[in-house]
Amino acid sequence: MLYIIGAVNSIPLDTLSHGAATLGVTLSPYMLDAFEKYASLLIAWNKKINLTAIVVPQHIVEKHFLDSLSLLTLLPQGPASIIDIGTGAGFPGIPLAIVRPDLAVTLVEATAKKAYFLKAIKTALGLRNVTIVIDRAETLAHQPRLRETFDVAVGRAVAELATLAELTLPFVRINGMVVAQKNLGSESIERATVAIETLGGIYEKEVAVPLPALADRRLIVIRKKTPTLAMYPRRVGVPAKKPIGN
Repeated sequence: MLYIIGAVNSIPLDTLSHGAATLGVTLSPYMLDAFEKYASLLIAWNKKINLTAIVVPQHIVEKHFLDSLSLLTLLPQGPASIIDIGTGAGFPGIPLAIVRPDLAVTLVEATAKKAYFLKAIKTALGLRNVTIVIDRAETLAHQPRLRETFDVAVGRAVAELATLAELTLPFVRINGMVVAQKNLGSESIERATVAIETLGGIYEKEVAVPLPALADRRLIVIRKKTPTLAMYPRRVGVPAKKPIGN
């Protein structure tokens, strides 16, 4: 495998490049360098604060970088606005911002320490198309400047789909979409149907990720059709404790 020579936390560049190509993405030398820096900083910071349980370079490429880039086939062509709810260490938002500089990416993270890491990554990689907000989605979604203004909302959190729908759909404009990343068999769409429809969305499709390391991964697309009622999302913590329709 091809590694960056001399880097302490080298990543397998051929795995990243070939995986991206399978997804229809060609990574430039600049992009590969950005991902290498990202991985190195992630591993270094993770020794001080809990960012991820995935620290093996090969797994960072497969489970973080390529998993994030799998969303690219579903995103609009040309400039678009994306909000990444509960981004944690920046996934999937930062990889999308690296590869698509025409995307305006807003990262939402409630934990201050993780947000500081995101700011360090933004500075190190010169990502002018990234905005970082330290707050809870339940609060931010009621701000007029953010409510129903984004083309796409993404979420990679382990929350139930009904909960994730409540935390994302209020941010999405009419005809925009939510893309939720879930593992095969982790949850049925039917269980979240009431929540999705209550929030103004409809289930559109489920897409498999064409990579062996992500064989169980599914991208669930929800389309926003009507405005979300003003009462949603409910106060902090409620969507997770009592999902709509459950």
